[in-house]
Amino acid sequence: MKFDTLIVGGGLAGLTCGIRLQKNGVKCAIISTGQSALHFSSGSFDLLNELADGTKVDNPLAAAGRVGANHPYAKLDGKFAYYVREAKQLFFDCGIEVNGDAERNHLRITPMGTLKPTWLTFSDFTQLSSSHDIAGKKVLVVNIAGFLDFNTKFVADSFEKCGAECRISSINLPELERLRISPTEMRSTNIARVLENDKTLETLIRELAGKVSGFDSVALPAVFGLSSAAPVRKLKEALDIPVWLIPTMPPSVPGIRAQQQLRRSFEALGGVYMLGDTVVKADFKGNRVQAVYSVNHGDISFVAENFVLASGSYFSNGLVARPDSVIEPVFGSDVDFTAGRDSWYDKSFFNKQNYMTFGVATDDKLRIKIKGEVQQNLFAAGSVLSGSNTIHEGCGAGVSMLTALFVADNLIKG
Repeated sequence: MKFDTLIVGGGLAGLTCGIRLQKNGVKCAIISTGQSALHFSSGSFDLLNELADGTKVDNPLAAAGRVGANHPYAKLDGKFAYYVREAKQLFFDCGIEVNGDAERNHLRITPMGTLKPTWLTFSDFTQLSSSHDIAGKKVLVVNIAGFLDFNTKFVADSFEKCGAECRISSINLPELERLRISPTEMRSTNIARVLENDKTLETLIRELAGKVSGFDSVALPAVFGLSSAAPVRKLKEALDIPVWLIPTMPPSVPGIRAQQQLRRSFEALGGVYMLGDTVVKADFKGNRVQAVYSVNHGDISFVAENFVLASGSYFSNGLVARPDSVIEPVFGSDVDFTAGRDSWYDKSFFNKQNYMTFGVATDDKLRIKIKGEVQQNLFAAGSVLSGSNTIHEGCGAGVSMLTALFVADNLIKG
């Protein structure tokens, strides 16, 4: 099988790159092993929340020039602001409604009810400017009876620390009884499928309407709108008070919806998306990749003019840690990491973990290096890149989307 560009990895970086390329007439295929990080999303996309030295960032556009020389943002040829705009526009073009501004981070509500800074937030969720937006409000925190991935006590406690007054309640719908028989079936995605039925959603809305009198807002788990945002809009329009949807523990209903919308957009543009397959090796000729091979296709090769590695980090096996090294398993790319395993991590779980900065080595065009040699047609995008600590710095989505757009533009230019 032959394509103009073959992308390894079907998450946010891979799909962003593929959509950009297909829009510009570059025939692409994406090979994706399985679920991407979007399935575990808390409903927001971070651009830059903190610098490597711990300095807090309120304005990502102003702070981007202060990242380290090896940070992926430093390799965008001075076009950080341009790619920020393009990334947000790509979401809108794909029908994904987000709110936010790169000139000022806003606050999002986490599954624990705490507030964290971010760049863009799904329109499902509430965008806050500070904890003062919660202070003094009477909030009804409501769960679906039997749903264990939403902890109402944690959420209420966090809101009350911000000065709110909370009450906890639950709703029991007969339509969910079948799921409740087995706790493993009582998951956010399964609940969302049930609530896509208009009559069931209307029943839930009537139940809520009888509970919200006297409250300033109602907080609910984000279990609405798996296929589209229509149930979310209907819910918010039907109630007389603001609805705060709270991200649940994974899986993420809006994250899955975004993944599906990105994939649909890519395929509508003519892209080929192969889910459930894994690229395992590659053929080289000199400093160029000739073909790759996957588990499902055996000896049948995928041939392309260019290849993009967007396989993610440790979570998706884009990087693999060994006792004394970190490797990239598909192409054997050079990986930037420090010697001495003790230097990789901090024993305190919540402290900065150095291993998160490890990743594949690239040149200023994000072409991958192997044994020190730049591979002319092999590029990297997203969290597989070295130089950023996406968790500590709060830049994961930004690194994925901006580097993917940058790589795509390099390929379009030829």
